[in-house]
Amino acid sequence: MKIFPAIDIKDKKCVRLVKGDFDKKTEYKLSPVEQASKYKDHGFKNLHIVDLDGALTGETINIDIIKDIVNKFDLKVEVGGGIRNPDSIKKYIDTGVEKVILGSAAIRDKNFLKESCEKFPNKIALGLDARDGYLSVSGWKENSNQLTFDYLKEVNNYGISRLIYTDINRDGMKQSPNFDETSKVAELSNCPVIISGGVTTINDIKKAKNLKNIEGIIVGKAIYDGDIKLEDLAMELN
Repeated sequence: MKIFPAIDIKDKKCVRLVKGDFDKKTEYKLSPVEQASKYKDHGFKNLHIVDLDGALTGETINIDIIKDIVNKFDLKVEVGGGIRNPDSIKKYIDTGVEKVILGSAAIRDKNFLKESCEKFPNKIALGLDARDGYLSVSGWKENSNQLTFDYLKEVNNYGISRLIYTDINRDGMKQSPNFDETSKVAELSNCPVIISGGVTTINDIKKAKNLKNIEGIIVGKAIYDGDIKLEDLAMELN
C-alpha cells in the first residue's frame, strides 16, 4: 500500500486546514520544497499536493513550486486544487506529475471528466470530497446536492485511474478516517481508491492495509503536529 504524505500550499507556505475551512488555517515553518525533501529523505516515494490558491482561483498558482519538487526529488506526485480545464491538466503533466486530481470541475461537468480521461489516459485521478453522503465543491464551500454513490455509478466507466475519497467531517480532525464509507466507495469503484481525511495514528495505516481495492492513504496534519513520526510512518512502507 502506498503512503502519501501531504503538502497543502497556500501563499507559498505549507498549511493545514480544519475541515477545509480557510479561516482555520495553520502555517508551518518548512517551505513546501523543504517538506518534500524531508519526505524523500525518509524514503517516501509518493506525495500528495494540493494547491489551495488554485482551489480558490482556478489557476495553477503554485505550479513553479510543484515543478521544483518533481524535478528535485524523483517523487511520484499527485496534485489537485482548482484544475478546471485541459490546459491546466497539460501544464501539470508537462511538469512530470504522476496524476492530476480533478474535483469540483469534474463533479459539475461529467463530460469534462470523461474527455480528460480520454485525452490524458492513466493520468486522471478523481477527488470525491463528501460531507454526510453528499459531494462538496469549490474548496468544500458548497454542497453539490449530488450523492457520492450516485455520482460514482455514473462516471465509473470513464477510465479514471485513481479515486481519492475524503470525508470532510474527518479532515484535519484527527479522528481516524471514515473506513466504513471508504470501503463502500472502494467496493463500488472500478479503479483503486486512496483514503484521505482524519488519519491519526499508525494503527489507521495498519487498518487501511487490510481493506480491499485500497491503493494508498494520505497522511497530513498528524505528521505536521507530531502525532505520527515520519520514522514510524516510514516503517509501514516495508
